Amino acid sequence: MREKLKALAELQKVDLEVASLRKAADVHPRQLAELERELGAARSAIEAERNRVADIERQKTTLEQNITDEKDKVKKWEARLAEQRSTREYSALAREIDIAKKANQTMADELVELSKTLGAAREAVKAKETEFAARQEQLSSRMAELRGKQSQAEGQVKTLEGKRSEVSARVDPTLLRRYETVRKKKLPAMVGVVNGTCQGCNMNVPPQLYNNLRVSLGTDVCPSCNRIIYAIEALETPAEK
Repeated sequence: MREKLKALAELQKVDLEVASLRKAADVHPRQLAELERELGAARSAIEAERNRVADIERQKTTLEQNITDEKDKVKKWEARLAEQRSTREYSALAREIDIAKKANQTMADELVELSKTLGAAREAVKAKETEFAARQEQLSSRMAELRGKQSQAEGQVKTLEGKRSEVSARVDPTLLRRYETVRKKKLPAMVGVVNGTCQGCNMNVPPQLYNNLRVSLGTDVCPSCNRIIYAIEALETPAEK
């Protein structure tokens, strides 16, 4: 019976190693996702700045065209001044020209301010692009490191799964079926009983059950947590007793 327990204990050791590796590796996808979100947010920030620059450029182009159109209009009106035969018509056209010139001057002032705003926006884009490039290099390095760890963990798990197949073949089929049933719900699935206490749930087992385990050196089921239990003496060599 001792050999059966040892075989199952070895199998469980492999399963615990696999579970530990998978738990440790679970953090890698989350960390990768967080880094990708950070990169995405940084890209969106740059794109927003670029869109702002493009919008200002469109405003500037429109304003420049409006100024050109208004100047052309003033030139045509000024050419028509000499053609006016009545003082009233002359005064009315002169007033329109004056209004147009003032509007042009206002738009010219707006164009100056808009040009300054555009220059500042372009500088902001350059600064963000430089900052993003540096941050992207850092994050890409970290992401590559995480992917490497994830790949390493997957390789270790694959190796252990191969070992598990070999070890499980040495476990008593009946005991293995019981173990697999419990393992699906909780791990460790098999625990020792020390001084009458189950090491899985820390509850005391009935004294008679504990005595039977010590005498038979076999296994049973914990009444509290339903794990497979055994007396720790069952895995001790005679020299260790």
